[in-house]
Amino acid sequence: MIRRLPKYRRCLLELKNSGVQRISSRELSRITGLTASQIRQDLNNFGGFGQQGYGYNVEELFDEVGGILGLDKEYTVVMVGFGNLGQAVSNYLQNKEGFELCGIFDVNPALIGSERCGLTVSAATELEEYLKGNEVDIGIIATDKGSAQSVADMLSKAGVKGIWNFAPLDLVVPESVMLENVHLSDSLYTLAYYISEHEK
Repeated sequence: MIRRLPKYRRCLLELKNSGVQRISSRELSRITGLTASQIRQDLNNFGGFGQQGYGYNVEELFDEVGGILGLDKEYTVVMVGFGNLGQAVSNYLQNKEGFELCGIFDVNPALIGSERCGLTVSAATELEEYLKGNEVDIGIIATDKGSAQSVADMLSKAGVKGIWNFAPLDLVVPESVMLENVHLSDSLYTLAYYISEHEK
C-alpha cells in the first residue's frame, strides 16, 4: 500500500497543476490504473479523506498524502559515490523540495575538490569526520559493490535515519535504519520478462 502512495501523490500533483479541484475514486482509478475500491481502501487506512457524492478535494488530499509520506519535513542528505549514477541521482534531488543535499563524497581524484550541485566534492576519507559534526537524515550510496557495506556501516554508526542504496548489493543495516535498495537491473530484467511473455 505504501508503495502506491507516491503514485497517488504524483497524479494528484498533475491534477492540482491542471486546476482540478476535486476528483472521485472512479476518476482517480482511470488515471492510476488501480481499481476505485483499492484506492478507497488505501486512503481509508489513513483516515477519511473523501465525501460520498463529492469525492476528494485534490489539494487537500495531495497535502495529506505528502504528510503520510513524511514530505512535510526537511531532510539532510549526503551522497557517497559520485560517478555517473551518483551524479544523475544528485541532479534529480536538485528538483525535490524537502531534500537538501549537503555533502558529496567520492574516491576519484579528478572529482575531489570540484564544484558540483553547489557543493565541493570531498574525499570519501573525510566522510566519517563530516558525519561527526553534521546531522544527516539520509545517506545515498552509489559506490561500487566492494565498498558499499562499509559505507553503510559508517552511516548507520553516525545515526543516519535512512539509506537509499544504488550499489549492486543488498546491504545489512541495524533495524533502526530504514533501508531502500534500488536495483536498476531488477527493474530492467522484469521489463525483459514482460516483453518476452507478451511475445509468446
